[in-house]
Amino acid sequence: MAKKKVTKKVTKVKKVTKVTRVAKATKAAAKKSVVPKVKKITAKAEKKAEALTQVKKELVALSATHSTDTGSPEVQIAILTKRITELTEHLKIHKKDLSSRRGLLGLVNKRRKLLVYLMKKDEKRYQVITEKLGLEK
Repeated sequence: MAKKKVTKKVTKVKKVTKVTRVAKATKAAAKKSVVPKVKKITAKAEKKAEALTQVKKELVALSATHSTDTGSPEVQIAILTKRITELTEHLKIHKKDLSSRRGLLGLVNKRRKLLVYLMKKDEKRYQVITEKLGLEK
């Protein structure tokens, strides 16, 4: 009978050590998975966002066909052209930024499709927008 008591004590000790290891692991995991703090919008970020919306409004006013026009192909092409020029300048500095390069290719394709659509629909509007934006075809 003495042997059975010894084996029971050993198994109990093993179970306790397993439980403590699991508890320690969960505590460590809980420390690592702290919820990230939300960044507060700074005044500088607000000014930058405000400037972007101002530039966008100017582009819309420049290429709009009527007073409430915000989604015509001309407006979309003007906004895409502005973003393409900004990304091109960025890529001149950061030559290895492949994700931005991929985004640039997507923007160029979207603009090209809009230009093709506009050329098929109304060639006069196409010529006007390419002259305004200085695009070649």
